[in-house]
Amino acid sequence: MGNIINLESLNLSFNNFSGSIPKSLEELRHLEHLDVSHNRLEGEIPTGGRFANFTAQSFIQNYALCSETRQQFPPCGKVHKRSRSKNVVSLMKYILPPIISLILAVTILLIVRRQKSNTYAPQSEISLHLAWRRISYRELEEATNTFGESNILGSGSFGSVYGGILSDGLNVAVKVFNLQSEQIRATKSFATESQVLSTIRHRNLIRIIGCCSNTEFKALILEYMPNGSLEKWLYSHNYFLDMLKRLNMVIDVALALEYLHHGHTFPIVHCDLKPSNVLLNEDMVAHVSDFGIAKIFDEGESTAQTKTLATIGYMAPGIVSTSGDVYSYGVMLLEMYTRKKQTYDMFGEEMSLKSWVSRSLDENRITEVVDPNLLGREDENFSAKEQCVSSILAVAMDCLNDYPVERISMREVVARLEKIKAVFLAR
Repeated sequence: MGNIINLESLNLSFNNFSGSIPKSLEELRHLEHLDVSHNRLEGEIPTGGRFANFTAQSFIQNYALCSETRQQFPPCGKVHKRSRSKNVVSLMKYILPPIISLILAVTILLIVRRQKSNTYAPQSEISLHLAWRRISYRELEEATNTFGESNILGSGSFGSVYGGILSDGLNVAVKVFNLQSEQIRATKSFATESQVLSTIRHRNLIRIIGCCSNTEFKALILEYMPNGSLEKWLYSHNYFLDMLKRLNMVIDVALALEYLHHGHTFPIVHCDLKPSNVLLNEDMVAHVSDFGIAKIFDEGESTAQTKTLATIGYMAPGIVSTSGDVYSYGVMLLEMYTRKKQTYDMFGEEMSLKSWVSRSLDENRITEVVDPNLLGREDENFSAKEQCVSSILAVAMDCLNDYPVERISMREVVARLEKIKAVFLAR
């Protein structure tokens, strides 16, 4: 990393890294953002170069970081040479925390069960996953201005998402499930999303920070995405995504689906991929979110019958499988580059978004269907942009094959899109 002299942002959080922070990173004079939190790092935090500008948040939740200049970390003292006894200490360092955490969790559970409900939250308020942060109902109330309307980021059939700031200054999105009117459905959605988010970790998937769960209240605390949803950027008049930004985003989403389908022992099917479920961070990196109706396949399982209905217009005909996600991704590709939804009035039984784009590809008239803000004949490098869009729409058509077995996989989608991007940047 120390050789990437023009590097401006480096996020290595939640990666289980061990060892010390390399001194070579002090040479990165353009580094504006660094996050190595939630790892197993140890040793002294560097002080040279840009490190003086990084806050304690960049280094929190590590096993044994120290600093002579940062009050939030213990002083390093004298450096001792490694010995056999240190190996024992290091081993205990990894063994004791899980044991202590388990004892604390059991103790807290027993205490909570004994206590009656208090003024802040119903009883039995516990975290579902030991690795997640334990966040109380009271803290969520304070973070979200008592779940005020001004803090609402979005709403859906499951409930609402609120923006908030935790007591340590961390910006979060609080997804509160509606247990009053849709208790069975909301509880199932909460359980499904909790199960999925506890097993996945990828730079293009939304990350869970914590959870608050009891018989009367269920919420997931997720990382905050300051640039909102892809849908907002596609359809709001005061936002615009240029060719390269759209290409980077469709690759981001493809990488996320490739990970879900092929990066696990058992595949995970999202089941509801659409622009409103793609969120953008401060660097406009796309993150797939909302796993409330996702399906985790068991060993040897490749398809499943389900009563779950995804959003109309994105749902593939037939049973649930990874090819269904591929179909939804194909629809999203068309939407990204035409800026039109399948549910628009112009589409019906005689003509669909798919057939409309397919015909333009066959007749080599894609300028008639592509978002006019994205591609105009007066544009600089019009030919390169036209070829890029044409190639991407061809990928979409292969995702939208009527026969699931003939649809391409997300691995092939990623490979083709990466090649399209390389060709576009070379021109």
